[in-house]
Amino acid sequence: MILTFSDHLRLIDERSTAFRAAVAAAPSLDVPVLTSDPHASPGRTLFELVQHVGMARRRSAAVVAAGPADASPEKSAWDDGTGAPREREALLTWWTESIEQLTSTLREAGPDRGCWTWWDDSPSPQTSGAWARRQVPEIAVYTYDAQLTVGAPQPLPDEVALDGFDDCQFTLCATTVAWPHQPAVVDYHATEGRSWRLRLSDDGARVTRLGEPAAGEAPDTADASAQGTASDLVLMFYGRIPLDSLKLEGDRRIFDQLIAWDPSL
Repeated sequence: MILTFSDHLRLIDERSTAFRAAVAAAPSLDVPVLTSDPHASPGRTLFELVQHVGMARRRSAAVVAAGPADASPEKSAWDDGTGAPREREALLTWWTESIEQLTSTLREAGPDRGCWTWWDDSPSPQTSGAWARRQVPEIAVYTYDAQLTVGAPQPLPDEVALDGFDDCQFTLCATTVAWPHQPAVVDYHATEGRSWRLRLSDDGARVTRLGEPAAGEAPDTADASAQGTASDLVLMFYGRIPLDSLKLEGDRRIFDQLIAWDPSL
């Protein structure tokens, strides 16, 4: 199923509501966030998580509002320096306002407005619609972090996870930066019935969606593959659960190389 711009706006609202509910249920805003987020500072509190995720939504809104540009807007376009309020009800209101700012900006822009993006070497378009799609798995994974922190983690909904992993592959993995190791083919299989192929070579990383092989035609063999629910694929991709949570076949070293690879360097 191909999700539309309206679907992405709906899912932003749904995951943001789930995030808010987890924060509201926490015994304190000072509890440490239980996550293996590789980009988070050690000891991040729930308050700091809400502030971080909310500011990122405000930044995304500012990028979309700015339209076509060669760079991201100045920080002053989304951050006035006051930060998020410390009191819980005020913080939850600030969170809701952050999401409303994002969704209202996206609705006004529509799906086709050109914008600056940091994924300019991927196949994903540099548009407001692509920004809307990118928000969904990001908010969903942070919602998982908040739920885990309050002791009630939930799998990502299938609709969110399937579209989210597709976006992760085409926006975050696909690149023209040369793969620094031996060429390889990696397959990902969601138990919900969708699969992706990542080809790694001197030409970069190229992603395709896999369908059923033609009658009488044997499918190409991957050097490595990973299978799990779409939720687990996304959570693994974002470093929330270990790679070994998935069913792995083939050369495990390729996955380790992928995890360590930073095409921006």
